[in-house]
Amino acid sequence: MRDRVPVVVQGSGRRARRAGFAGVLWAAAELTVTVGVVVLLLVVHQGWWTNRQAAASAQDQVHALEREWGAAEPAKAPEPAPVVSGAAPATDPAGVGDGVGAGSGAGSGAAASRSARPAVEPPGRDRAYAVLRIPRLGLVVPVAQGTDKRTVLDKGYVGQYPGTAAPGAEGNFALAGHRNTHGEPFRYINRLRAGDELIVDVRGRRHVYVVGRILNETTERDTGVIAPVPRSLVKPDYGYREPGAYITLTTCTPEYSSKYRLVVWGSLRS
Repeated sequence: MRDRVPVVVQGSGRRARRAGFAGVLWAAAELTVTVGVVVLLLVVHQGWWTNRQAAASAQDQVHALEREWGAAEPAKAPEPAPVVSGAAPATDPAGVGDGVGAGSGAGSGAAASRSARPAVEPPGRDRAYAVLRIPRLGLVVPVAQGTDKRTVLDKGYVGQYPGTAAPGAEGNFALAGHRNTHGEPFRYINRLRAGDELIVDVRGRRHVYVVGRILNETTERDTGVIAPVPRSLVKPDYGYREPGAYITLTTCTPEYSSKYRLVVWGSLRS
């Protein structure tokens, strides 16, 4: 009787290899989809949910301040607040182009009257103490001392650079705010134009600044933009030369980047 020769099925090895390769591809596809979903959730959380949370919290703080001041709308009062003493301005503006308009600072007589007013105790660190209103943008946002991200900016607040002037006082009332995420209060300050009002309410006093000049782009180390007489160190043609009562708004640019700073300057309406 003849011995049977085992029959080797040709192609079975190739099929097994193809099946294994398909399994690897399927696992890789599942991993890619999972990673994509996680990234999408992170983007939604960072770009949408944090905005909602911060914006809602900021508005709650505005209402709390207004209740504390005893009125829904603080009364207008032209008397400026005195200068807040403190450390030198920060060396890295968190939100700092082309000049737009030709605004100028307050005159020397107004400066003398402001500087003669007595000093007061500055507000507590990281605590909201004022409300910034920008009618052109429909923006109403609380202002706090300091520019720390976690305790100020990420809460949807606008932060005052340490050592800069108080609202309405001689010098430069310099502010920083997020342009994207966490309430993004300064997202559209690039839309401001010369003549637009920047209103600051502080416990029954209202200080109205008028936008005069805009620096569309400078470096993050351009500390001149928040100096008492604001003037860019990088682009000296932009800024002011005379003492006065100024406001500075700074934020990152371009959007979703922190490479440069966008700056809006205004002077106190006399």
